[in-house]
Amino acid sequence: MIDLSTNYLGLKLKNPVVVSASPLSEKLENFPRMEDAGAAAIVMYSLFEEQIEAESENIDSALEYGANSYAEATSYLPDMAKYHIGPDRYLELLRKGKAAVKIPVIASLNGSSPGGWVRYSEYMEEAGADALELNIFDIPSDPLLTAAALEDRYCDLVRAIRKQVHIPISVKLGPYFTSCANFAKRLSEAGADGIVIFNRFYQPDFDLEEMEVVPNLVLSSPHELRLRLHWAAILYHQVETYIAITGGVHDASDVLKSMMAGAHVAMMTSALLKYGIEHIGVVLAGMESWMEEHEYVSVKQMRGSMSLVNIQSPAGFLRGNYLKTLGSYTWREPGTALTTF
Repeated sequence: MIDLSTNYLGLKLKNPVVVSASPLSEKLENFPRMEDAGAAAIVMYSLFEEQIEAESENIDSALEYGANSYAEATSYLPDMAKYHIGPDRYLELLRKGKAAVKIPVIASLNGSSPGGWVRYSEYMEEAGADALELNIFDIPSDPLLTAAALEDRYCDLVRAIRKQVHIPISVKLGPYFTSCANFAKRLSEAGADGIVIFNRFYQPDFDLEEMEVVPNLVLSSPHELRLRLHWAAILYHQVETYIAITGGVHDASDVLKSMMAGAHVAMMTSALLKYGIEHIGVVLAGMESWMEEHEYVSVKQMRGSMSLVNIQSPAGFLRGNYLKTLGSYTWREPGTALTTF
């Protein structure tokens, strides 16, 4: 019998398919639906500290602070008048969601001040979260802010939270750090149990008629997975941390590739929003079918098999693949037929 089980953040999971933070977790009735469909764990949607401040009637000062540091990021924050699920409702939903299922429920927090991060991390632990995902959504637009200072701030934040909570902590990263491998190692040393690669920063669009910058949310596509596979394959066994891949995971082959790159779990949302929660079952069935056909008996057997440490020429994997990719494209004059022999 094929064994799909895995371990993530010290949590024993029945398979590597995890529902990432999304609107699906805003409704309590979806929790058992996701479990019944086969999800191994659920990451709740992110609680923004700006929502916390809104309930305290301090939203203006919070947004002013964000505008001074991350002007681009604040334009993507939810409209607080419409997005009214505040911290009390979030914590209550977390408690009820946790009681409604047997699989782990991971809370997600997006803060803007060190005190807010730590305080609400404690609240989420008290509400029953099995783990905590720090969704750090920072757009460092200040030219005086160095990469080293930004990384120090992340690590200090992890240390502060680690001192106060006992549940596992993962950090959801963006892909734009100067040295992802070194930074992942630093986060692990600061107390993070795992990393989630990568956060999808939603770029705005321009409305040429209204001359406005407008948010534009686009669901992920499978081609986005490649960047995640690349870094999971590099980090595997080089950094002692749990690895989750999120962004571009749509079908069974995407999950299998994630495991072979070295990830412990593959998180998905866009595919579920597009095809429905029951799509999880399709993915799991596809995994089992492929593994049986290719004589794999467990996820553990395949994990990391395509990673950097398990190939003969690591230098060739990085530099050689770059050159090979550039040479793989054949250009032809537009409108001309492709000649085959």
